[in-house]
Amino acid sequence: MSRITWYFDFISPFAYLQAVEIDKLGIEVVPRPVLLAGLLKHWGHKGPAEIPTKRLFTYRHCLWLARKHGISMRFPESHPFNPLFGLRLALAAGSSWAAIMHIFRFVWEEGHSFVDLDRCRELAGGLGVDMERTQDATIKERLMENGSRAIQSGVFGVPTLLVDGQLFWGFDATDMALDYLSGKLPLDQDEDLRLQRLPVSAHR
Repeated sequence: MSRITWYFDFISPFAYLQAVEIDKLGIEVVPRPVLLAGLLKHWGHKGPAEIPTKRLFTYRHCLWLARKHGISMRFPESHPFNPLFGLRLALAAGSSWAAIMHIFRFVWEEGHSFVDLDRCRELAGGLGVDMERTQDATIKERLMENGSRAIQSGVFGVPTLLVDGQLFWGFDATDMALDYLSGKLPLDQDEDLRLQRLPVSAHR
């Protein structure tokens, strides 16, 4: 049976959308919080919110997708924001789906980021986690390990589903992953094999 690892960051509205619909895959998914900024730095590219016109389009696109899929969404009071507290909190809470969805709802349904310490303390308390636990060295190390593992697997953005070593990036790749799992998307056919060997003829 295929093993699925899901890399996500609470900063990503697309990760929230995919989290809501992750059950569609019909198979156990192992969630791994990862810092998107670390992935962007490693691969040398910008996030969508770092380009002003792309930022606005991305936000509009996410709201449109949410309405299209019947998903409640409210953007937080600021974005981008520093997601480290949420990522570490998820790890401190055992990376359970219940904890992860609780944090996602805090950000993307209630419209909060992690800038208000009182709200953060309340969020942590609701998960039975002492807020100071998020500063524990072992928690920080685990988050860094998740990032290293993601990069080793070729993960370049979030959300990403890693299935049998294959990457399915983005909310819109959920159905693609479903087709792969059901055998409708073989990745060992002639054209796909040609893509894997396709040469580069120009560089920026």
